[in-house]
Amino acid sequence: MSTPASLADPEIARTEPTVAQLFSGFLFLGLIGFGGVLPLARTMVVEQRHWMSGKEFTDLLGLCQFLPGGNIINMSVAIGLKFRGPLGALAALLGLIAAPTAIVIGLGILYDHYQDDPHIRHLFAGLAAAAAGLLVAMAVKIALPLRRKPAGIAIALLCFLAIAILRLPLLATMLVLAPISVLASWKLDKGENTP
Repeated sequence: MSTPASLADPEIARTEPTVAQLFSGFLFLGLIGFGGVLPLARTMVVEQRHWMSGKEFTDLLGLCQFLPGGNIINMSVAIGLKFRGPLGALAALLGLIAAPTAIVIGLGILYDHYQDDPHIRHLFAGLAAAAAGLLVAMAVKIALPLRRKPAGIAIALLCFLAIAILRLPLLATMLVLAPISVLASWKLDKGENTP
């Protein structure tokens, strides 16, 4: 089984996107990202365009998930800001939301007119299944950098248990587990850098 270059070599050559590349990259994501853009965003940013390493993407995603708002919205702003400042953040954000906004408005009008059609109901059930598959695939790719960090795996499993199984509130879970995760990561990094 082959390993993508971005996972095998964390120091793969990076390219810094222009404002136009940020807009067009996130516009493309917005156009093809039905059911969830994060898996596609990681593929674009890490594996195709080499803007960031897998570890950098995972670290930035962790921050974006902790912040209020949609993860991919936060991610587009953070990536744009990282490379091109406020103009890059605006370009990435507008690229991400322009086409989907127009498409959703159009689909909303059609759905309102045809919502009682059983074919439409089956279509949305199929789309939901595909979206769930994309989410599971992204979770596996995001978790790969943690495979050598048992503390990271333990915290990820605790988070899953708290939210998915025990149905605890997301905010409360994040407020408890985020500081523990930061502390564990800091202690591990400190231990690795000690001679």
